[in-house]
Amino acid sequence: MRKFSSPSVPDHSRTTSAFSDNSSVGPGQRNPFATPPASVFGATSAFQHGSDSSAGAQYFRSRRIRKDDVGHEPPKFKKDPKEKWLCIIPMLGLLTGVAITGVLIYLKIGRIVSHQYCPVLDDDFSTGTLNPSIWTMEQEVGGFGRCDRNGQFDQTTADAENVFIKDGQLYLKPTLQDESLITANTVINLTATGLCTSDVWSSCVASTNITNGTIIPPAKSARLNTKIGATIKYGRVEVKAKIPKGDWLWPAIWMLPVTDTYGAWPASGEIDIMESRGNNHTYSLGGNDLVSSTLHWGPDAANDAYIHTTNFKNSLHSEYGDQFHTYGLEWSEKYLFTFVDTRLLQVFYNTFSKPFWNQGGFPYTDANGTRFVDPWSQTGRPQTPFDQEFYLILNVAVGGQNGWFKDGEDGKPWIDNSATARKDFWNARDKWYPTWSENGQMIVDRVQMWQQC
Repeated sequence: MRKFSSPSVPDHSRTTSAFSDNSSVGPGQRNPFATPPASVFGATSAFQHGSDSSAGAQYFRSRRIRKDDVGHEPPKFKKDPKEKWLCIIPMLGLLTGVAITGVLIYLKIGRIVSHQYCPVLDDDFSTGTLNPSIWTMEQEVGGFGRCDRNGQFDQTTADAENVFIKDGQLYLKPTLQDESLITANTVINLTATGLCTSDVWSSCVASTNITNGTIIPPAKSARLNTKIGATIKYGRVEVKAKIPKGDWLWPAIWMLPVTDTYGAWPASGEIDIMESRGNNHTYSLGGNDLVSSTLHWGPDAANDAYIHTTNFKNSLHSEYGDQFHTYGLEWSEKYLFTFVDTRLLQVFYNTFSKPFWNQGGFPYTDANGTRFVDPWSQTGRPQTPFDQEFYLILNVAVGGQNGWFKDGEDGKPWIDNSATARKDFWNARDKWYPTWSENGQMIVDRVQMWQQC
């Protein structure tokens, strides 16, 4: 082993006391591997300034490694110039995402115009009863009239089993029909009893005929409207509700015009704020995990152009019937949109920028060869027919024969065009009725309506 000496190293005899560890070192010598005291490494020590004469500093000298082998400069590590992009690229992506989100929020908020509203209705059902000067409980037996054109399988009633208030909340609950009215020849005539709330004969009279297999509606349910007590022309609607869960249930929150100013349905319009299906999320057309909003309009029922003005929204990791949601509408002379819970979560948005007749692509004539005439051009307003007073409807329908439930899929027990559709549905009740048992009702917590003023 070679030893290296340097004239720059101070005499050991003058520094022995500065080191605390002198084991195995003779008198007047120090241990070169001992840790120097703090005073040696002071703020002005020679170790920091590279001097060997200011404080009696000692330099470490290896007896194993040659100084020439190490070199005079410590090793330097050169960074790869591409390494900086590992930080720059993620930061650029983050900033771009924030900017895009900001623009989208700005655009969505920017197209929502603030209006002043006057309250028309605010019912939280805390009184325990329905106000008859506002609410009408419709009593009909189905058919294809103004409100029952879809051929639903429910008789709407004012019975306490189908519509009631419990703990300050309104319940619309579908139930089975009285079996004795289905297993024997029967006629229900609500007009004769003075109960029918429709002026359409087929919505007031129904019968069971054992011979040909036709039956009265196989279920009972509820439908309420505000026609006599709360209407709006431009404004807002909010309904806080928990929609039902159960096979072949059809909950809806919607609006119809007070008068058919432009003709029979759908010429005078219909606004569907919310529609859904009670079937669970596995249903092929979208079950309780989907809600839709639609405008219906057209010169006649065969030419309803709703396909141009409809949209839907899926729920996130749940079904809409799991909890309460607020289903809303905002409607003005320039736009109409629907939303769930907040105005920013829009389901459907329509600007009244183009006359509806120009959007429909309607044929020149109807099925009888009669030429169609634009029923809305007379006003000169692009929002026609959605420029009249409308009222609110809440209901839970059962089944139907208009394609809302698709034939031949998901175990549907009836065919829409079958003359025995109602009976086929009734015969499958052991399969679908148990699915209504827990959450097969619409529960309404609050209804609010405002008029633009």
